[in-house]
Amino acid sequence: MSELLKISGLHASIDADGAPKEILRGVDLVIPPGEVHAIMGPNGCGKSTLSYVLAGRQDYEVTAGSVLFKGEDLLAMEPEERAAAGIFLAFQAPVELPGVNNANFLRTAVNAVRRARNAPELDAVGFLKAVRAATKNLSMADDMLKRNVNVGFSGGEKKRNEVLQMTMLQPTLAILDETDSGLDVDALRIVAEGVQNLRSPDFSALVITHHQKLLDYLGPDRVHVMAKGRIIRSGGPELARQINEEGYAAFLREAA
Repeated sequence: MSELLKISGLHASIDADGAPKEILRGVDLVIPPGEVHAIMGPNGCGKSTLSYVLAGRQDYEVTAGSVLFKGEDLLAMEPEERAAAGIFLAFQAPVELPGVNNANFLRTAVNAVRRARNAPELDAVGFLKAVRAATKNLSMADDMLKRNVNVGFSGGEKKRNEVLQMTMLQPTLAILDETDSGLDVDALRIVAEGVQNLRSPDFSALVITHHQKLLDYLGPDRVHVMAKGRIIRSGGPELARQINEEGYAAFLREAA
């Protein structure tokens, strides 16, 4: 398969005070299997909207275009079907779930995906063995599994918890929506290592970021610049370095 994800002419809107507001204005993007791609761009250009549309968030209406994932129509799938197919979204601001135990939540999610993929479910012993190995690799304390999901977590703990979920769910395509936001250097490195540990011919990632440092750790195959609701430039890692040095002004003129 030469194309894991193929986005063609994607337009999407959200309701704003009773009227549709177009945010995506013709996004074209192809991600092959086994590659890490990064999207950079100024605030409000549509980066997070793209991640929400791919994950199936219902606030957004796709008005034109298509998205193929493993050759199938992704837009025709419900959010849970997309997750079972291998889509994972790490949120910019992970939500807190009071009263929901972190370990129980994660085991339920893992087994739901395994059932959908016709894989055997993990019993309590098998799950604990796997999740403790994952938390150790992410430098997470075991007691985080006993706490409620993200409740009382620091920003760095929330992001590590997202990477833990990604590690356990074993997606085919991970979408990281500014997962590096608010992280110190050590936490940033751990998040990057979580992605790197999954890299294989069967795993791809779409990383939305403002920060060169994360990309230094990840070594993306391609970098895309987004402005005014579409991707206006694509290139190698040198494109991220150009943005870091020069900003987005030249790209915004190009998008005008």
